[in-house]
Amino acid sequence: MQKAQNKLAVISCSHHATNFLYPQPRRQVELRQIDGQYEAFSLVEKTVKQQLGSILMNAPSLNAPSESLLAGSMAMALCYISRLQRNVAAGVKMHSRILVLTGSNECSSQYMTFMNVFFTAQKLGITIDTCALDKTLSLLQQGCDITTGQFLKVTQLDGLLQYLLWVFLPAPQMRHKLVLPPPPKVDYRASCFCHRELIDIGYVCSVCLSVFCKYSPICTTCHTIFKTPGPLPVKAKKKKKDKQM
Repeated sequence: MQKAQNKLAVISCSHHATNFLYPQPRRQVELRQIDGQYEAFSLVEKTVKQQLGSILMNAPSLNAPSESLLAGSMAMALCYISRLQRNVAAGVKMHSRILVLTGSNECSSQYMTFMNVFFTAQKLGITIDTCALDKTLSLLQQGCDITTGQFLKVTQLDGLLQYLLWVFLPAPQMRHKLVLPPPPKVDYRASCFCHRELIDIGYVCSVCLSVFCKYSPICTTCHTIFKTPGPLPVKAKKKKKDKQM
């Protein structure tokens, strides 16, 4: 609504799939004009409601706890932005950004995918913002810090709309002029690939950069074989010769 040239895409993610909610180029939505409502907002609202209803009705039942495919949906968003960038006129630069609205827990098993997404977004100049509804997510805090985005954990769900309009709606270039919540202290500890836990000190594979909390002669990610480190050599102490008087 701020600019006619702006584009919007809405992607949902669950434990089994990621889906585009908006836009839907192959499906036409019956749109009835509502007095006082912007036509583009009506189209987004109708399309997202219909797609969410269809996804929830067809979602498979859960027999065990599982993680949300959040990293995959963020990668899909990057691909969508890259495709739009290729279609713009030469010399035109898009100012793209991604807003993650999530109530999921930490997804440590997707650590490598998250890191690839964060550094790809940094290289492309894409800002990643995160609005956490429930948990304090250290991985997404790292992504926001890497891409100079804003991370916010909502304390009161009743004020969600106000947080979205106040914190995340302004462009990143304008945020330094606003009084925003202070950024949280970012936890840059890595997640080990063996137990999916954050560690302070660990072992890193020199080939694929996988992180482990304990030494293993074979990397479980790329199957590289390492030599077992032997004991450190002990240097012989030089004996001082007594001077003869």
